Amino acid sequence: MGHDRLVQSTDPVTAVPRVEAWSPQQFAARVDEAMQIYVEAMGYAPYAGTQRAVTARRHTANEAFACRAALMPDDTLVGFGYGYTTLPGQWWHDLVRKALTPDLARAWLRDAFELSELHVLPTFQGRGLGRRLLTELSARIPHAAMLLSTPDADTRAFRMYRSLGFVDLRRHYLFPGDSRPFAVLGARLPLRPSAPA
Repeated sequence: MGHDRLVQSTDPVTAVPRVEAWSPQQFAARVDEAMQIYVEAMGYAPYAGTQRAVTARRHTANEAFACRAALMPDDTLVGFGYGYTTLPGQWWHDLVRKALTPDLARAWLRDAFELSELHVLPTFQGRGLGRRLLTELSARIPHAAMLLSTPDADTRAFRMYRSLGFVDLRRHYLFPGDSRPFAVLGARLPLRPSAPA
């Protein structure tokens, strides 16, 4: 049922999605739908969504987990973002710590929120929805900084992060299991939006 609703909602629509906070339990209940969006937005094979769903469910138990979901009037999920406190022992945290200079690691990896995923269905991109998800998520977390990784290319997402104050911490980084280079970015909170990108 979730997949059918997802496919039907990829047609251009005039309704504006609402953004709401989701508890860890709410996200876990709809994580399979979320990972379908992840696959479409990132251009991954479908099996990557199945694998990522297992990890995403585990993430709901992480410290300070927070999530925002973009929903159509019929509750179809069209975008989401989530993250948590980044801490030693976590896969992304430990890889990024090794990738950064010691000074950057000390400056950015303390009291930081790791934006694990932020994705919008391709047919809903370019409408400011990713920006809404990110700004609403960041406004309610108590951390000093937000960190993320994104494909290292001149994408709409990369330009959005720049417009919200994210700066380079590491460029052209290869994460295990992905052949594309990624950029590791960071921003001090609260975010300070400039003109929309």
